[in-house]
Order: sequence, then C-alpha cells, then structure tokens
Amino acid sequence: MVKIVAEVDCNIEQMREKNMIKFDKSLTASFDVDPQCGFTPICPDELPIVEGDSIADELNAQADFAKFRVVSKDCHPAKAPWIANSAEEVMSPVEGDYPNLDIKWPLHCAVGTKGNKLIPGLPEESRYDFVVEKGIDPLMHPYGACYHDLGESEDTGVIEWLLKQKIHTVIVGGLATDYCVKTTVLQLCKAGFEVIVNLAACRGVNSETTNIACKEMQDAGVILITNSQELECK
Repeated sequence: MVKIVAEVDCNIEQMREKNMIKFDKSLTASFDVDPQCGFTPICPDELPIVEGDSIADELNAQADFAKFRVVSKDCHPAKAPWIANSAEEVMSPVEGDYPNLDIKWPLHCAVGTKGNKLIPGLPEESRYDFVVEKGIDPLMHPYGACYHDLGESEDTGVIEWLLKQKIHTVIVGGLATDYCVKTTVLQLCKAGFEVIVNLAACRGVNSETTNIACKEMQDAGVILITNSQELECK
C-alpha cells in the first residue's frame, strides 16, 4: 500500500484577496475527476488518499454553479503490465516496450469492484451529463480525462462535447491533485477553456508533488480557489 497524504501548501497569491470569481453559469461545466472509492480509505488496499472520501460536498457545491456536470472514472482491467506486484514496485518504471505506460501502481478502480464506484455522497453516474471511462486498455494508463493515451492522440470525446455545449469555463475537483486532476486541467487549458480548480474538492497523493502541481496549473493560467464559496455567477 502506498503512503498517501493530503497536506497541501500551495502558493495561491494569484487567487486574489477574497475576491469572488464571477462567470456565466450557462457557459460553465463542473468536472469531477476520478472521485472513486479506489482512491480513498474506503479501499485501503488500492490507492487510499487521505480524506479522499471527504470531497463530495465540495464537488456537489461547485456543480451548483454550472449548467453541466461531467465525471471521469478509471475503469481498469484486473491484469495489466502497470500493476505492481509488491509495495517495492510501486512507482517504479514499467519495463518493456509500452509507450503508454510510465510507472507501476497498485491495482485500483478495477471494473466490477467497489474501488470503481464513485464515493458516497455523489450522484449516480446516470445523473451526470457526460461520463468519461478511461484506463480500460491494459496497455494504457492515462492520467488526464481528455485522452486515453499518454501521448494525447486518442481523445475521450469530452473536449468535443464541452465545445459542442458552448462551454467557456470548467470548474474542476477530484482525485488526485498531483496526477489526474493536474493532467486533466492542463489538457483543458490547452483546449482553450478557462479553468478553475477548487482545492477544497481535491486531495493529493503527496504534499510536495501537489504543491508542484498547483504551481504548474497556475503557470498555465488556471485559477485556484480555496473552496466553492469563492464562486459567483454573473
């Protein structure tokens, strides 16, 4: 099992001094990135991020400011080259000719298991406007929700769907800040969306990498907020 922490010390000077973030609700989507039991203490043998199961209220709160609500899920197979066979293998490089695999992880969020389910407090999947299922192919282990592959050539369709709905702003929360959230956010930025990250709706794998992720997102023009109370519709 990986030791995962939730402490964050992001430098959020760019978040303004209690100024509200105003935007048009009709042009806004809320994006729940991988808020699954497999990333929480509910499934301690998978990738249990501290307090990963405590973000539902903030995800629901930010969704109230959006016209549409999107969710992404890891839907992994039970066997794949990226699955670590021991704790010592976790985060070690995947050996072999696998261009869409980088490092090894414990098996998590496998289809048909409790870890694949959304955390308690979130809506049923059928109530979301768009559901992204990723990581299905055993030879691919994507982090971002916008592409199935690490090279970002095989899209999941979510960017096209958001553009079709004329979305301008995307409010993001989920698990984990330093991996799937960060990568999804940067992909959305590259696609031209204004992106707001709600830190209260996120938890990270590691405090150091989470702080680095916050800096990367800020440098990309992302707006970081401490919680949904900083949001305001025009």
